[in-house]
Amino acid sequence: MYFKKPKNFGLYLITDSRLTKKTVIEDAKAAAKAGVKIIQYREKELSTRQMIKEAKEIKKICKKHGVLLIINDRVDVALAVGADGVHISEEDDLPYKYARKLLGKNKIIGLSAHSVQQALRNQKIGADYTSIGPIGYTATKKPARKPIGLAPINQLKGKLKIPLVAIGGINEKNIGNVLKAGAKNIAVISGIVAKGNVKEAVKRFIMAINSYRQLR
Repeated sequence: MYFKKPKNFGLYLITDSRLTKKTVIEDAKAAAKAGVKIIQYREKELSTRQMIKEAKEIKKICKKHGVLLIINDRVDVALAVGADGVHISEEDDLPYKYARKLLGKNKIIGLSAHSVQQALRNQKIGADYTSIGPIGYTATKKPARKPIGLAPINQLKGKLKIPLVAIGGINEKNIGNVLKAGAKNIAVISGIVAKGNVKEAVKRFIMAINSYRQLR
């Protein structure tokens, strides 16, 4: 079934079983209830069978609350659970052209970028959105990349027609600076899932994003 791909996500939540205080399913449920519109299921340690089982549960939650579900890296898992799309890195994962061939034109494919040049290339080859980062230091990616800062966000203004998602080390203290730099979409992992109350953390991030939009 065709659906219109969103132009902007606002808050983009990424799960992490290594950081959560509860479970990724509970995190997804809390985030969906709090108003997040897109969740990326990111799992590096489970078997494929376990990932599918977990992602299916999250898919049910997302469907109930009208939330988009993106699977990190694994096109096979995305297909198995009927996810809305995938997020992949051209450096490490299945190349975009093969992912698109497998998923079809109506699914979302987001690509990672660590520079202005990569972000523009992602747009050129057909990505539905591109992330850019890490903006700040983050321990969720191993090995950790050197932060690229806010400059690339400014440099991409007016050059991208697809959504740009800022990612990496973004928290409640620095989100204002990221928004001021021009980011409309903010991906958060530890800044939310490592908190004791995911629902309230999500609400605070959404409030910060919406407040900044109203001021512009």
